[in-house]
This record gives sequence, structure tokens and C-alpha cells, in this order.
Amino acid sequence: MRATEAGSARRHLEAIAGAPRPAGGPAEARARAYCAQVLSDAGFTLAEERFSYSAFPGRVGTPLLGVTAAALFATAGHLGWRGQGGAALVVLLLTAQVAVTVGWWLGRHGVLSLPWMRASSINLTATRGTPSMWLVAHLDSKSQPIPILARVLGVVGVLVTLVLAVAVAALQAGGRNVTWLWPWITAVGVLCSLPVAASVVGERSHGALDDASGVATVLIVAQTLPSHAPVGVVLTSAEELGLAGARAWVRARAAGRAINVDGVDDAGDVRATWTNRRPRELLDALLASAAGAGTAVRVGRLVPGALLDAVAFADGNWEIVTVSRGTLRTVARIHTSRDTLEHLDGRGVALVASIIREAVSTPA
Repeated sequence: MRATEAGSARRHLEAIAGAPRPAGGPAEARARAYCAQVLSDAGFTLAEERFSYSAFPGRVGTPLLGVTAAALFATAGHLGWRGQGGAALVVLLLTAQVAVTVGWWLGRHGVLSLPWMRASSINLTATRGTPSMWLVAHLDSKSQPIPILARVLGVVGVLVTLVLAVAVAALQAGGRNVTWLWPWITAVGVLCSLPVAASVVGERSHGALDDASGVATVLIVAQTLPSHAPVGVVLTSAEELGLAGARAWVRARAAGRAINVDGVDDAGDVRATWTNRRPRELLDALLASAAGAGTAVRVGRLVPGALLDAVAFADGNWEIVTVSRGTLRTVARIHTSRDTLEHLDGRGVALVASIIREAVSTPA
């Protein structure tokens, strides 16, 4: 059966990932129409839900964060080198607090309410019965000058360096002679900020892995679940622009349970990641299903700097887990022009679909 599903996966991938799919564009609309036909043929009731949003957080937010971080390390380093540890500490703590507050507001609220760079797009919702479980994936794609792996490493580096800078500033304010550390902290902090600042949005990626593979996985699960299974599907738009589609969709609904599929390669470990509260029942079901298929699943928290639709769902108090599969090479392909069908044949999609199907079919 999995060989047959691998063939279906490849057909889905070819239909969806033939071209870049920027949110709200004609290529995304064609991919959505294809998915709508597949889900309609599988007996689902369809609805297209238009939403409006601000592209400012998704297009400007991350680069602005990188520029702010670089300026912060340069300023604190200058003050520290001049022996003003107390001033450096105040600058570090106040700027970090403002950045966290502004970033939180932009992500939670600004993406839907800011008046700047307004745009609109469509989420595709499909239901069969009254869903007790939702399957989620995003249709849009984007490119960046750097892969997501570099951005994540940059974000982690900025956070670690910030903690070190605060510690050094506190020691210096307390009278310790640590001035010699400031050039190193400044250099490392600015270096880590560069890939964050370079995370500008482009349209050069076909998004085969991110996230045509997740959409194909969801389609196969929807096609092969028993016809009486009460399940829903939501294929979001503008995930790559601040999770706008997921934010809009979640805002209009009560919390529930969902599995997000984002990035399914043909090689590597199957992973189940979560944020906010741990979705124990979902994880147990996925682990049991994978064990039955002879596959291990690595479980862990979502790393800082990785924004997935599951974050928007978790912020809305949903019980949700993201399923993916891949290696470091996989992550290095995301958001680059190398994310094409050349690297996918559908075997990974078929495997992950079988795991999710069994987990969804098992009573809670």
C-alpha cells in the first residue's frame, strides 16, 4: 500500500510544487484548486475563507530584529569597552525587553491588525462530519537569501550572546575587570545577527519540501481515512508571512486538537515537535502508530526562531503537534532555490501519512 501511496504523493507534489507559490498569488490559487478537487472527491465539504492581514511582520519583522540586535551589541560593547558596565547593562535589559514585547505583539496581534502593507489571501477548509481532529499544512512558499538553518542558528546565537553580555555587564558594574571580553561579545553578537537581518522574503523557492510535502501528506491521509472518520483539513495561506492564515483561522474558532505537517523529506528521522504545553495524547498516539510501522519518532520542543502554523494554534490553546521528517541537509534546503521536486520522490510523504492515519484512526 505504501508504494501506491508514494505514487500518489509524487502526483500531489508535482501538481503543487511546479512553481513558487507566494501567498495570494495565482500559483498558490492553482495549488489550492487542485487540493480542493482532491478533497471534494474524498467526500469533504469545502469552504474558502478569505482573510486580510499585514505583511509587515512577516516581511520586515525578522530583518528588523536582526538589525536591532546588531545595533544593541555594538552599543553595549562600546559602553563596556569604556568601562561603563552599568550603562551597558541598562541598555541590554531595556532593549531586550522592548524587543520581546514588540515581537510578541506583532506576532500575536499585529499580523492581523496593523494598517501597513495590507494584503489578503484564502484558507481552504474541508470537513467531514463534526471534526474531532484537524490536519494542517500551508500552501504558500517563500525564499530567503539564507536557509532557515542559518536563521535558526543566528537566533540561538543572538540569545546566547545576549545572556553572556548581560552577565559580563553585571560583573563589570560590580567592579570586576572584564573589559577585555567586550570586543569578543560584540563581534560574536553582530555576526550572529547578520543571518537574522538577511532573512528578507523572496519568491525563488518552489517550496517542494516547505510545504508541498506537508500538503501532500495531509491529502493522502484525508483520502485514505475511513469515510466515517470525523476529520477536518485546513490548508493555510501566508504561513510564511507571520503565520497570518493560521492566526486568522484560529481566531474564529474554539480550541481543539490538530496535527500540523510541515517539511517531510524522503530521508532522516521522523520528528514530532510542540510548543507551549506538551500535547501528551497526540504524542502518545503518534509514537504508538510509528512503533507499529517499525519507525522511531524523535520528540522535542520547537527550536527558537522556527515559526510554524502550530505556534499560532498553540497560542490559541489548541492541542497540536507538528510532524516532519528530515536531516540537517533537509533544513539547509528550506527557503532556498534548491527546494524543488528534484529532491523528493514521495516515499517520506507516504511513510508519514501512514503514521498520521493510524494515529488519527485510533480512539483517544
